[in-house]
This record gives sequence, C-alpha cells and structure tokens, in this order.
Amino acid sequence: MSKKKLVFSGVQPTGNLHLGNYLGALKNFVKLQSQTKCIYCVVDLHAITVFQDPKDLKNNILETVAGFIATGLDHNKSIIFNQSSVSGHAELGWIFNCVSRVGWLNRMTQFKDKVGKDKEKASVGLYIYPNLMAADILLYKSTHVPVGADQKQHLELCRDIAQKFNSDFKNEVFPIPEPLIQENISRVMSLRDGTKKMSKSDESNYSRIDLKDSADEIIKKIKKAKSDSFTIPDNPKSLAEKPEALNLITIYASLSDKSLDQALNDVRGKEYSYLKNKLSEVLIEVICPVGKEINKLLKDKSFLEKTLKEGTEKARVIAERNLKEIKNVVGFF
Repeated sequence: MSKKKLVFSGVQPTGNLHLGNYLGALKNFVKLQSQTKCIYCVVDLHAITVFQDPKDLKNNILETVAGFIATGLDHNKSIIFNQSSVSGHAELGWIFNCVSRVGWLNRMTQFKDKVGKDKEKASVGLYIYPNLMAADILLYKSTHVPVGADQKQHLELCRDIAQKFNSDFKNEVFPIPEPLIQENISRVMSLRDGTKKMSKSDESNYSRIDLKDSADEIIKKIKKAKSDSFTIPDNPKSLAEKPEALNLITIYASLSDKSLDQALNDVRGKEYSYLKNKLSEVLIEVICPVGKEINKLLKDKSFLEKTLKEGTEKARVIAERNLKEIKNVVGFF
C-alpha cells in the first residue's frame, strides 16, 4: 500500500460559487497543490441525489471547473475531473454499500438536517451518499482530505469503512485517510443571519457574496449585511456574542490573511460602517478578478471540456488500477 501523501476533495456543481466556497475550500486547494499531489473532483453524482435539470447540471459542472481554474488551480499540477466520467466511483460505492452498516448511516446528522420531516420523500441516494463519498476518497487511496466542521462525520465514516474492509478481507488495501484541518478557517456565515451557513439555497441574494458579483453588487450586499447600532467590540469574548459582527470580521481576516485578533485590532471600537467599507475594499480586490476570470473561461467551454477530459484520463488510470486490485480482493473477476 502506497505511503505517498495524496489529497482528495470534491465540490458539488451547484452553480454560482460563493465566498463560502472560496474561503472554505478553493483558497486552500490552491495552497495544497503546491505542497503535494492533489485530486479535485466535481462530484456530479452527489448532485443528483436531488433532482437536477440536465441542461443546468452540465452548465454548473463547467462553471465549477471555471471556478477551480479562476481561483488558481492548475490542471497541469492537480487532477481536475467530474465524478460521473469515472465509473469506478459508482462501482466502489456499491461495494461500500455492502460493507457499511445501516446503523452507521442512521447516525449521519447531515441527512437528518437536509430532509427534515420529509424523510419518506428523500431519495435513497441522499441516504447512502456518505458511502459514495467514501468511495470517492478511497478509490484513489487518498491519504488526506481537507474537511470543514460539517464534513468531519463523513470522513469518520470513510475511515470506518476502510478499516472494516481491510479487516473483513484481511488485506490492507486502503490507507486510513487523515483529516486535513485548515488552520484559521472559520465557517462563512450568511450576511443576513450570522447563525446560518452561507448557502446558494438561501432565497435572499443579499445573504451571500457570489464569486461573479460586480464591485457595485459587493458594496451593496456588504452595506446591507446585518449589524447593529453599537460600536465593534474590543475583545474576542464580546465579539463571540455578536454572530453577525464575528462573521464580518472573520471574512475580513481570512481575505486579508490575518488572524482574528489582528483583524479585530484594525476595527475595534469603530462604527460598523468603517468595517463594512474595509471589507468591501478587500472583497473587491480579491473576488472581482476571480469573477472576471470565471466569466472569461465560461466563454470558452471547449477549453473547460478539454480540461475535464484530460483530468478524467489521468483519474481513470489510477481508478482502474486500484479497482482491479479491490475487485480481486472481494472475489470478482
């Protein structure tokens, strides 16, 4: 079993990548590709656990790839491809459906959060998708996975599946992937409600900064971001009691590559208008060039499709080699 470090991560093609995607994943992806071998996947099989309009799905896949490249991912350094183009993901996913336990899946809190009271109407795919997520990671024998707070449980399941498979078949086929905890990264919350995660599914466009937003749109959204009439707290403890203020300062800190304490030191005791002006400036400086590059890339879909094709070929070589070994261990021809 290979001991070389290999990073795997996936992003769902939901369309309109936003600031949460950038600070929570893409910015770190770029950093990682200069340190080790990385595989970045557009996880379109996961996307169809809820119905997707086929035309929109194809466009969203290309837009996600454009977002990867626009933020700095280099398809010559990292493998970039879409999940459905490598059949090994689905094949290993089925094997893991037979290794994973129902009790394990019943403990997955994200499923409960997503379906709410409509559990009976949820797709089977949505219930078992943590098994497919494990297959995504282990098909390439990945050793490290960048994780956010809401994904730790799924990586723990992946580790359990790898350990059970190795134990059941008395063969150390899979490495036990380690979480790659991102330092100084906090969840990016809604601009309208500091207790909710920034999300494309939020009905209000003013809840998020999209990577394709213009400078005027950014200024308008930050100006309307929820705050209060008091001055900005002068210490982290008081700041923690104001989720909207904490969110704005966290975003400012992350974009400025500062610690939370350093960012707070820049704005402590000031009016929120001062913070919002500084935040708008840094957002325009960092995000607007990304948005312009995404729009430019989307005008050359043949390049994006070529990038996916080349990445798929590279991913398929690794996947087919590993899947041949896995199937042999299981007892398949």
